[in-house]
Amino acid sequence: MKEVTYKNVHNRFKLNGFHLDKEDLCRVSYCLIKEGDEFEKSIGDFLLDWFDEKSYIDLQTSGTTGPPKVIRTNKQTMVNSALATGDFFNLSPGDKALYCLPTKFIAGKMMLVRSFVLGLDIDCVAPSSHPLTKNETVYDFVAMVPLQAENSLAGLKNVKKMIVGGASMSKSLEKSLLKVKTEVYETYGMTETITHIAAKKIGEKSFSILPNIQISQNDKNCLVISAPKITAEPIVTNDLVELINDHQFTFLGRADNVVNSGGIKLIPEQIEEKLSHGIHSRFFVGGVADAVLGEKLVLVIEGEKQPIDEAIYNALDKYEKPKEVFYLSKFMETESGKIKRKEMLASF
Repeated sequence: MKEVTYKNVHNRFKLNGFHLDKEDLCRVSYCLIKEGDEFEKSIGDFLLDWFDEKSYIDLQTSGTTGPPKVIRTNKQTMVNSALATGDFFNLSPGDKALYCLPTKFIAGKMMLVRSFVLGLDIDCVAPSSHPLTKNETVYDFVAMVPLQAENSLAGLKNVKKMIVGGASMSKSLEKSLLKVKTEVYETYGMTETITHIAAKKIGEKSFSILPNIQISQNDKNCLVISAPKITAEPIVTNDLVELINDHQFTFLGRADNVVNSGGIKLIPEQIEEKLSHGIHSRFFVGGVADAVLGEKLVLVIEGEKQPIDEAIYNALDKYEKPKEVFYLSKFMETESGKIKRKEMLASF
């Protein structure tokens, strides 16, 4: 069997209904850059980068845990990632897909790469918060961020399988998605892993890893990812996990979010899950400096000040109850839509 490389374009690949090969895509890219809308220009730029003579491409991180940076990545590793996604989600040549993510970040780039490599029939629309508006096409596979998924609940009747990533999914969104017929998965990954390396069906607790991935923990209980077809060195993450077995793990929270309050270590993500049923606005918990405790746990809610029913704290352990509640009219976000916890906590 011929090896699939970044120089190949699957003969079943279609872009907006047209069969295109490598030469066609290069021609189309010039048209997109010259005459297209802003999102089409970025697609054209990526196509030219992908089909040039270089074996690598530069990717920009989302800036979740620090300033955005550029990572140089071998194109073949992106092909390997696309093949693993195809295997995990049982994607077949000719499957209809929707492209509604910004091309600037890895998730958007990878949807295009999957299409070339797997032979998907992909439609491109401008990345917006309502990607399925006025779209009655039936899709086999769609990738969205949580905000897009939240605004597309009615349109999901026409989507067979969807992956949601880029930011954590709220419990209220998960509850809404469980009511639709679409097969929905939450993904786990980062730019360094060339998008997702694991996924879980919504409603399930643990992530399952994709093919050719191995997982372990370091002495801080953070996830370590070995993916020889994607990166030469193991990736040590900042994510606290519980390993279920060789193929599954449960995400507990980020190590750099942990609050040390009077010697008690609190994991914000675990507390947020317990509070999610009682708070209907966006919110998070985190630590701010305290003269007595070192750090005290606080609750930050997006929107106007509102009365809080103390009963929402009943699910919390003794030390998990926030010492103070703050309100912000609008949360700060990264360009890719993730909440900037640390910057907002620093203002209190």
